[in-house]
Order: sequence, then structure tokens, then C-alpha cells
Amino acid sequence: MRASGSKAVTDLVQRLRTAGLRPTRQRVALGRLLFSSGDRHVTAESLHLEAAKAGAQLSLATVYNTLHQFTASGLLRQVVVDGAKTYFDTNTGDHHHFYAEDCATLIDIPGDAVVIDGLPKAPAGMEIERVEVVVRLKPRV
Repeated sequence: MRASGSKAVTDLVQRLRTAGLRPTRQRVALGRLLFSSGDRHVTAESLHLEAAKAGAQLSLATVYNTLHQFTASGLLRQVVVDGAKTYFDTNTGDHHHFYAEDCATLIDIPGDAVVIDGLPKAPAGMEIERVEVVVRLKPRV
């Protein structure tokens, strides 16, 4: 969403409605931050700080709830890098990630750059939805 001004808001409102979400003030405010500058990875805490700097008065709980609603509706993808750190990715297409542990940064890897062979068969009654690879990086010493 690189449109500007009221067109950007109109496009965002339509995007929310298409995803089955009511365009509340909070969702529009967070959606503008998330989708106005290309693909990105955020944590709830980083988005909460960004929203506060932009003048939006939202609780951290509201940010978490909105991120989970956006994820459930397909607008975001959740990337868990360890039990305590979850990122939300605006790029919902087929791709993987590098995770730079020293600076806690995710970097996209194109989906076709990773070849996965020999996946186990899904348990009875289940199917594999997707495979996500997180490649952990550390600085050379």
C-alpha cells in the first residue's frame, strides 16, 4: 500500500473489510503503520512504540489483539523464532527467514531459495499447510 493520504486510508479500509474485519480506529491506525512502507517484520512491542511515536494512544494489549486478528484473517504471518520472541510479517507469500540473533532481526529468504526434501507424511486426517524455515545467523568471530 504505497498510496498517500485519503486514498491510502480508503484502500486500507477496503483491505480490512475484504479480510472480514471491521475497520475500527485502532485497526486503521495500526494497519497504516504496518502496510504503508512495504514488507516488514514487527513485534507487538516495536509496533506499540511506533504507534505511540505516531500519536496513537493504544494499549499494548490492543496491539497484540489486533496483530492476532490480522494474522487470523490472513493479512499477516506470524513467525516464532523462539518461545519468547514472535514477529509479525506483512509478507504473507511463500518465503523463509534468516534470523540474526545478535540484533534480533528477521531477513526474508525467497521461497524458491530453500529446497526441502523428504518431508514426513502428515498424520491421518491432517495435511501439511506450509513449511517455514528460520536460518539462525551469528556474527563471525
